[in-house]
Amino acid sequence: DFSGWQDLPRYLKIAAEQGLMCIVRPGPYICSEWDLGGLPAWLLADPGMRLRCHYPPYLEAVDRYLDALMERLVPLQASAGGPLVALQVENEYGSYGNDKTYLAHIRDGLRARGYEGLLFTSDGPGDFMLEGGTLPDVLKVANFGSNATGAFAKLRQWQPTGPMMCGEFWCGWFDHWGEAHHTRSAEDAAATLDEILGQGASVSIYMFHGGTNFGFFNGANHGKGYEPTVNSYDDDAPINEAGDLTPKYHAFREVIGKVRELPGGPAPADSVKRAYGPVALTQRAGLLDNLERLTSPVHRATPDPMEAVGQDFGFILYRTEVVGPREELPIVLQDCHDRALVFVDGEYRGVMYRNDEAPQVKAAFGPGAHRLDLLVENMGRVNYGFHLHDRKGITLCARHGQQFLFGWEIYPLPLQDLRGLQFAPVDCLTGPAFFRGTFAVDEPADTFLALPGWTKGVCWLNGFNLGRHWEIGPQRTLYIPAPLLKAGENELIVLELHEAAGAVVELREAPELG
Repeated sequence: DFSGWQDLPRYLKIAAEQGLMCIVRPGPYICSEWDLGGLPAWLLADPGMRLRCHYPPYLEAVDRYLDALMERLVPLQASAGGPLVALQVENEYGSYGNDKTYLAHIRDGLRARGYEGLLFTSDGPGDFMLEGGTLPDVLKVANFGSNATGAFAKLRQWQPTGPMMCGEFWCGWFDHWGEAHHTRSAEDAAATLDEILGQGASVSIYMFHGGTNFGFFNGANHGKGYEPTVNSYDDDAPINEAGDLTPKYHAFREVIGKVRELPGGPAPADSVKRAYGPVALTQRAGLLDNLERLTSPVHRATPDPMEAVGQDFGFILYRTEVVGPREELPIVLQDCHDRALVFVDGEYRGVMYRNDEAPQVKAAFGPGAHRLDLLVENMGRVNYGFHLHDRKGITLCARHGQQFLFGWEIYPLPLQDLRGLQFAPVDCLTGPAFFRGTFAVDEPADTFLALPGWTKGVCWLNGFNLGRHWEIGPQRTLYIPAPLLKAGENELIVLELHEAAGAVVELREAPELG
């Protein structure tokens, strides 16, 4: 999809108008803490899918992608007078696998579709990474955040001649929900940049401009457990999420000034920020009450994952009938990806999270038929490492005690269009429910949405998905760029999964990232 703000050719042309040359790293796997590392979720609808190797159905999808991509990039390459000076083959592949046939397929595919310029691979500065992720005839670059001298020494062992480059200089880091906010001092990062340039090397600063994982596009890691990434990708970068210059920017500028003449004139001013104040959310629409207005169910014997019912992102609700009497036993999900709310006959019974070591919800059922609802949130697919095949929803089965439960209605809830919701005046602050309010703006400017007293959910502004809120932090505000606002009336909708202390949110002039 190259429409709207995803118009890559237009982006490259704008860069060229500013006198910039461009390196494009199109993957198809890019990591970037993006859902599934940038690969499309529908790949996982194939039960036998094998990613990032020469598995024929995967390569067929890759080729379709390269057909669409290169048709747009080839006219912009440097040999045709455009700004595109280099393309990357895959991304940090040696951290994942060693399939040289697959890497060659990407390399050959870029060439066969008309690209004539420089190709390169990027990997961490370790032997197994540089062995598994590189090709003999393709330039190798190394990614790292410190110890540039050691990293380039390792790169030289695998590439004795040619230019040296740090393909990703990690001058900050990203955040996971429930962990501390990451920062790195400007002085420390600038010292490493100075070390890189002192080696006579080239460098790509990652991130140079912090960004935002709007909507449901954040990825996740899987280390000691499942670790979903927050919406903000500010990354403690030299230019922050809202486009403002930071002390790290000025420290980097001073280092670069040692080796390159700097342009004259003042640095750009920060964008205008506005605190529009409190916004009352005066209307409520219960999620369970609006299921049929949001989606249509599919019927399956088992609670199949999202991908099996054609869904990429959002939530999915599984509904079945349980006939009692039954003694109190655990509700067991094999496996829950990622966070499930449990309801019996519409009554909330508890939450189950992917990282739970044991079932957290038990239920007894009286005589007769009862409705069991499981509302599962996809909190972002793993984007790095060997847990990449991260299907969402209930990935195998559900049990009451030892007995498998069969016969399910499955309601996909991608929540891309909320216009069908039926709102009424707020009569309670419990969820899962959508809360709606409007506010007037005279002059749009950047602002930040804060939700003090709210628990967990998702926020939409004028139909645009801003991302998630969660009281555990570290992120406490959601960035709203000025173009998402409009002069006059604006609509804000908040999905609250649990409970809010009050039906009010705030639009502030400064972020709070932890």
